[in-house]
Amino acid sequence: MRKEQSHKGWNEIKTNDSWAIFKIMGEFVNGFEKMSAIGPCVSIFGSARTKPEDTYYKLAESVAKAIVEAGYGVITGGGPGIMEAGNKGAHLAGGTSVGLNIDLPFEQHDNPYIDGDKSLDFDYFFVRKVMFVKYSQGFVVMPGGFGTLDELFEAMTLIQTKKIGRFPIILVGSEFWGGLIDWVKETLLEKFHNISPGDTDLFKVVDTEKEVIEILDSFYKEYNLSPNF
Repeated sequence: MRKEQSHKGWNEIKTNDSWAIFKIMGEFVNGFEKMSAIGPCVSIFGSARTKPEDTYYKLAESVAKAIVEAGYGVITGGGPGIMEAGNKGAHLAGGTSVGLNIDLPFEQHDNPYIDGDKSLDFDYFFVRKVMFVKYSQGFVVMPGGFGTLDELFEAMTLIQTKKIGRFPIILVGSEFWGGLIDWVKETLLEKFHNISPGDTDLFKVVDTEKEVIEILDSFYKEYNLSPNF
């Protein structure tokens, strides 16, 4: 009897998985339709827990303003903290301000600086990540937690494996990123040879909004602005 109940439950799971495809497709279709119309944008990542009085919140706001003044829009994860700062800077500078929200049990809620027609909601992290990678002309990565690191390393992996074209990945805050970068170079590269020497060129570490814009401008003097795959 237990086996029959177990098999029945397993079949119900398989049926639910099949129907989930349509929801996933719906998120992709909605995302592609809206994101394809926004124009060149740069994504800003960072912690949802960063408070408005924090130095990095203020820096993210300044970076976003500079990005808009350089001719790009700004995409964030749509929530509080660094994401809010990015959208706020873009909004105050009169630029495109996009928020890709995800339903989470804590931390996540829409911030008020997203353009009304450019706020998208996602249930699936992997669909949301596709939108970031496909429609960003650069990643600006502020101090953050696991989610920020996830976005960073996925982008570098896709570029490293040539699944997408290269684009600028800019880590802001040498004090925050220094230990990780040392570990990447000393442990991953030199001690265990788990990456190639050129892989450390996939990212740059900076401390000011001016340096962010210099990297973006330098890169796009050589490459056309277009979706990444």
